[in-house]
Amino acid sequence: MTIALERPVGTTDPATLVDPEVMKRLAARITKDHPDTDLPTARRIVGQAAAFLAASATLPGVELSPSKAVDVGWHTWILHTVDYAAFCERVAGRFIHHVPTPEGETVEGGPAAARQRTLDALTAAGFRIDHDLWPNAAKMGECSQCHAGCTDSPNGGKKSA
Repeated sequence: MTIALERPVGTTDPATLVDPEVMKRLAARITKDHPDTDLPTARRIVGQAAAFLAASATLPGVELSPSKAVDVGWHTWILHTVDYAAFCERVAGRFIHHVPTPEGETVEGGPAAARQRTLDALTAAGFRIDHDLWPNAAKMGECSQCHAGCTDSPNGGKKSA
């Protein structure tokens, strides 16, 4: 699969997608819920979650997967439903649902391939990748191997043909 470039590679800081007040709330929540994470790292996590969501929204038929750290950012954001819904509407024009792959099912090519597809999608969308936050894709059962980038799933979360 080839992903066409929409913006010059690595030029967009994904944190710029997030309203500063929302960034502040989300980063504070991450540090509260994950005391081993400092505030600068929490802000980076939110930025990478924003990039993941924006890239996922542009590729609804492609199975993407967040890293463990990015998944923390996504889950934190979902808890702030008003902020999350507004972000989704702005970047995707719709609510981006979190639809994990059912336990026992696998994504095309496995976790390593999903990670590479995700990084390729982020790159193609022009986002800077914080490689320290993408060491590997989250494993099955950790609420992360999502159908079509966790966008609206017309088939109830089943894998697309």
